[in-house]
Amino acid sequence: MALWRGSAYAGFLALAVGCVFLLEPELPGSALRSLWSSLCLGPAPAPPGPVSPEGRLAAAWDALIVRPVRRWRRVAVGVNACVDVVLSGVKLLQALGLSPGNGKDHSILHSRNDLEEAFIHFMGKGAAAERFFSDKETFHDIAQVASEFPGAQHYVGGNAALIGQKFAANSDLKVLLCGPVGPKLHELLDDNVFVPPESLQEVDEFHLILEYQAGEEWGQLKAPHANRFIFSHDLSNGAMNMLEVFVSSLEEFQPDLVVLSGLHMMEGQSKELQRKRLLEVVTSISDIPTGIPVHLELASMTNRELMSSIVHQSASGPHSSLSSWNGVPDVGMVSDILFWILKEHGRSKSRASDLTRIHFHTLVYHILATVDGHWANQLAAVAAGARVAGTQACATETIDTSRVSLRAPQEFMTSHSEAGSRIVLNPNKPVVEWHREGISFHFTPVLVCKDPIRTVGLGDAISAEGLFYSEVHPHY
Repeated sequence: MALWRGSAYAGFLALAVGCVFLLEPELPGSALRSLWSSLCLGPAPAPPGPVSPEGRLAAAWDALIVRPVRRWRRVAVGVNACVDVVLSGVKLLQALGLSPGNGKDHSILHSRNDLEEAFIHFMGKGAAAERFFSDKETFHDIAQVASEFPGAQHYVGGNAALIGQKFAANSDLKVLLCGPVGPKLHELLDDNVFVPPESLQEVDEFHLILEYQAGEEWGQLKAPHANRFIFSHDLSNGAMNMLEVFVSSLEEFQPDLVVLSGLHMMEGQSKELQRKRLLEVVTSISDIPTGIPVHLELASMTNRELMSSIVHQSASGPHSSLSSWNGVPDVGMVSDILFWILKEHGRSKSRASDLTRIHFHTLVYHILATVDGHWANQLAAVAAGARVAGTQACATETIDTSRVSLRAPQEFMTSHSEAGSRIVLNPNKPVVEWHREGISFHFTPVLVCKDPIRTVGLGDAISAEGLFYSEVHPHY
């Protein structure tokens, strides 16, 4: 009996200490070892759980990501949609008879030579880019070669369609998609995505996604990171032809969240058409009933005038003299810029703006900035967006810690415009939160896939996942 009782006590105490490990993982190891030794129970066990920084971070995310109390029921997305043809960029350019030369950026592609120079320019930087190809016949010739190329794959494409497809994976959500949907795209879409008859067209819009891997070589060129270069001759999306169909469909669909994307596709249009269409976009957004949050998804853009028209950003903002990022965008600078946008253009007691939330995502980290009092569950939202980046890029159901790496800054300042805080990254507590004059920031690293299966559509998956876990306050 005494032996049984001793064993029972030992088992009970082992269970208790195990609970301490689970509930207080930050308790100093020396204290736990001392407790164990004082009980004369033998060598202290190692703390449970993953030991690599990537494993600890992924485990911490899983514990943090919880669904919001108030969930979206009906989501309307528009207005750009297409079929993505994904293949190796180097192999396609070789098949087109092109040779590696000097890289040069082109805001609009007019020829095969422009394509070759722009691809080399961005592959050398390991940076993503998207361009309009102005010559219809040449583009169609290239698109035919790409579509028939061995190994080329066809996917749902376009920010709106990709975001809608991601939302549709949740069976309890109803999704409306308005965009130029041809027969191939309609076939690829989830059954849970409803497309109005007015959005259907006889021919698909094709976008060519030229991918390259980290370390991939072409001539003297070597890619520092895996990424993709996108180009198209897309007039339907470029003119945002489905905008009116989208807005007119909202009254019947009655969404509780609207996602609008495709403004970047107007870069191939004339300045006059850009100004006219942008004004119509603003008018259309204003027609959406008050109380329905609208998420504006912005993609890669090169036209400074169009971008300036969209965000109304002036030269008075912080760090405006910075022409481009050299490597990873500085967290403090990004924080300053997001703060300035929300303070100058966001909702406040003196301003009836609808801007209350900005999600900034880059390769190695994400930041969510929100005006206080309008959004909840943003800690889970930013973590969920980061987690899906790692799983989708590696094509895994959960984070495979052997295939991802933690590349975010190990320490950073939260601001350079004022006395910000110095943050040291802790994988056990991967979401960092700070506040500044009524605006809250949530930051988390991204676990970058070492050998990505597919890079296109990550930004849209990140935005969709972040929105899915976001909760808007009823008085929005």
